[in-house]
Amino acid sequence: MAQNEDDDYEYRIKEGDHIVLKRGDVYKAVQIQRKKKVIFEKQWILLDNVVGHLYSTTFEIASGGTLQPKEDKETESSTDVKVAGTDNRNIVDDGKSQKLTRDDIETMKEQGLKNEEIIQQLIDNSSTFNNKTEYAQDKYIKKKKKKYENTVTVLKPTCRIIAMMYHGREPGKICHLRYDTLAQMLTLGNIHAGSKVLVFETCAGLVLGAVMERMGGYGSVIQMYPGGGPVRAGVECFGFPAHFHDMLHEFPICHVNALLAGTLDTGAKDPTAEEKHLNAPAEQEQIQPEAERQEGSPADERMETNTGGDAGQNREKLEREKRQEAKAQERKVKLEEKRRKLAAAAALLEGRNADGLVIASQFHPCSVLLGLIKFLSPSRPFVVFSQFKETLIECYTKLKEQGGTVNLMLTDTWLRHYQVLPDRTHPLLLMSGGGGYLLSGMTVATDHSEPPAEEPAPKRQKVKDSEG
Repeated sequence: MAQNEDDDYEYRIKEGDHIVLKRGDVYKAVQIQRKKKVIFEKQWILLDNVVGHLYSTTFEIASGGTLQPKEDKETESSTDVKVAGTDNRNIVDDGKSQKLTRDDIETMKEQGLKNEEIIQQLIDNSSTFNNKTEYAQDKYIKKKKKKYENTVTVLKPTCRIIAMMYHGREPGKICHLRYDTLAQMLTLGNIHAGSKVLVFETCAGLVLGAVMERMGGYGSVIQMYPGGGPVRAGVECFGFPAHFHDMLHEFPICHVNALLAGTLDTGAKDPTAEEKHLNAPAEQEQIQPEAERQEGSPADERMETNTGGDAGQNREKLEREKRQEAKAQERKVKLEEKRRKLAAAAALLEGRNADGLVIASQFHPCSVLLGLIKFLSPSRPFVVFSQFKETLIECYTKLKEQGGTVNLMLTDTWLRHYQVLPDRTHPLLLMSGGGGYLLSGMTVATDHSEPPAEEPAPKRQKVKDSEG
């Protein structure tokens, strides 16, 4: 038994792990912390009891929000109905077929009845259930289970699950990127371990996390970010080990032109001036209390002297100076860390030998693509995602004009789920309207030193005049 636990240790839930809670089609990413309540589907739950269990285990929510593993009982289920009708043509949905009221159901919940017992009571008190067909009865039972079953499943975070979570709850944060489109991006970008990949995305870190997961902690990923800093909320949901973050680098997109021109200076340039600029607010805070003390009247000053106020003011002044020094030191450390990361990313980019480029952004991708594609080695893939095909058509035209790329493809993805049941296999009524568009291609080496040779003009064919 101990040997089996050692073998599946990596598949067991541990304290501090990032997990995904699932109920039906609803997902939520959380981190396991002792004695910390988590709200999920308007319910407070405690995750202490999930530690030590295998991933994909289903738990029942007991009183107090504690989770207990759901037992698989080999008993006759409520779906084994003996009486069933032949058709539903005579069933009228007038809302009067169910004898139980909402108050009755709430009373049963307060009495501690299990979900299966409540569902059985609903079946017994339905006047039309026995007249329904077998398929309609199964559909009724599944609908009631979805409504009254108080269970939650703990899943291990993966690229597909995180993508489904964001797409189901907040699709705008990931530019409405669907999980099947994300899978195509990883394939078209040839993402694999040991490669050097450039990523520019504004999808809350979902695309970046998917690339890191596919690479498995080997290689290097350079995140090109807009604004003041990178956004990695989606990366945190994956719960990567520490060595995964060692391969991650960051570089501001605003410095790309300077790096291409060779004018980017990543060294420490006049740090004292920047420190003075950062410490200006702290110095202002120090001057302000002194000015306020000078505004006091001589009588107030004499009273403070007589009561020993000078000693208290000196202590406050020393404490204020210590806080200001600590803040200045913290700012200095952050500044040095930012410079170090900038220099490390610039060193990786200067070789212009990246193995892949992935772009998924809410901005217009044309200028970003034309700038970042210069960092790729010849015969390397790139892929660009956009919600709108017009922006990618412009990128396609620009790449065709400037050359250096082959195998350009602009594709649209289409996805539809199917219900697969005995004698009831058909596509679902609702489906996603669109998964966005992808532009992919391959870079090639171009020689701009010699102009292309002009083709000779075609010879004109001689036409014999026919005299008749």
